[in-house]
Amino acid sequence: MTTTLTAPAPAATRVIPDARPVTLRQAIANSLTMAYRGVLKIKHNPEQLFDVTIQPIIFTLMFTYIFGGAVSGDVQSYLPVIIPGILVQTVITTSMVTGTQLREDMDKGVFDRFKSLPIARISPLAGALLADMVRYVIATTLTIVMGLIMGYRPDGGVFGVLAAAALVIACSFATSWIWALLGVLANKASAVQGYSMLILFPLTFMSSAFVPVHTMPGWMQAFVKVNPITHLVYACRDLMNSGHIGADFGWSLLGAAAIVAIFAPLTVRLYMRKA
Repeated sequence: MTTTLTAPAPAATRVIPDARPVTLRQAIANSLTMAYRGVLKIKHNPEQLFDVTIQPIIFTLMFTYIFGGAVSGDVQSYLPVIIPGILVQTVITTSMVTGTQLREDMDKGVFDRFKSLPIARISPLAGALLADMVRYVIATTLTIVMGLIMGYRPDGGVFGVLAAAALVIACSFATSWIWALLGVLANKASAVQGYSMLILFPLTFMSSAFVPVHTMPGWMQAFVKVNPITHLVYACRDLMNSGHIGADFGWSLLGAAAIVAIFAPLTVRLYMRKA
């Protein structure tokens, strides 16, 4: 009787992503690819754009006609004050959705698949945040268009308006890294939304966006003057109403750069631990 020896079946192996360091060029390319994925998601699910298409219209009309007479005496005099303020408030508020959608994707296991790919670790997060810039552009455009329809005529011209729009979009992208961090840390998407509103609403409403700072109580003025939203509102007013680039413009860019420098690597590090 002949005994046939068979080799043991090979153990299941796990595919390990390429450990070679990713270059900056590859990281940018990976992030843009992930951003394209996010844009396709918006294309196939246009309901995601309801907030950025309806909110700018409602907020611009509501705040202008509620505060216009009380603050400036009439609506036309209030438009140079409120339109830059609404622009900042609307677009910055829109960035909150980033953390909520990120948490939902992580709960579905989408980012676990990305983690197994030989791509830059930051690209899934950066790509999602870059895709959300489409939302910022839509909210910015609708707010400015609504202001023009209502009679706002920015003395800063096309340059001032475009520069203010670019500044707000850049700062919103930077702010979205904060909400992305909350998305990584929180257990539910609803919790991310609650935390984001708790942080952002005081910052936007306790600022110079809607009313003059000197009309506020002294203790509140101290906070408003150091509030980064106030600097961003002042920078947009300077650009849109006079085409002037002042110190507030520089402070806004510096703050945005600081947020990205701190929160981007922190978010990626925590994401890699939890994903």
